[in-house]
Amino acid sequence: MPRWIWLFLAIAVAALLWAASRGPTTPVAADAGAERACLAVPREAVALGRPPHQSSVPGGVGPFRHGEFTLAPLAGFALEARVLGREDYRFDREAALSPTDLALGWGAMADPQVYDRLDISQSGRWYRYRWGAEGPPIPAHEIVRSSANMHMIPADSRVAAALSRVRQGQTVRLRGWLIEAGHADGYRWRSSLSREDSGDGACELIFVCELEAY
Repeated sequence: MPRWIWLFLAIAVAALLWAASRGPTTPVAADAGAERACLAVPREAVALGRPPHQSSVPGGVGPFRHGEFTLAPLAGFALEARVLGREDYRFDREAALSPTDLALGWGAMADPQVYDRLDISQSGRWYRYRWGAEGPPIPAHEIVRSSANMHMIPADSRVAAALSRVRQGQTVRLRGWLIEAGHADGYRWRSSLSREDSGDGACELIFVCELEAY
């Protein structure tokens, strides 16, 4: 076998091993402040046909450390939604905090007869959808208000393991906090607090305390 092929194979194997070492579900060690925040997560009921539930942050729940970041809760958050897509990230700055994005749909966008008529994709921390010549299956503004790309931050190893098993087409139920993340070097990443927005800054950044998929 030519020498260049051996060199190529060696580089490819090294790249795969390096990528595996930065896998998307490696959890950050739990911080006492994070544990207190999860204990205070609101317990509102959620359902697939209803929009996500957002609530105010109670007194006593303040910023806490999570790995190299400081997370500040902005609102309690809970939802049940259909998984329209999943994308894992390893190489961007945000992967150290949020290794997985889920594109989620509720209400009309949880109906397969609706989302199956859309071409749905994810990349670059964005969620995109297209429809064919027959037009959108529901009004475009309903797609915006009934679906979103959400950046998942697993609170602990249990949540990380559950997140690793989530697949497109499943239903997920989750609870946690919409947060703003900060770093000592001045970096900031802030969640949207609206289900009516779209485009840059419209994604939810969620510190996930509970997650189940079925």
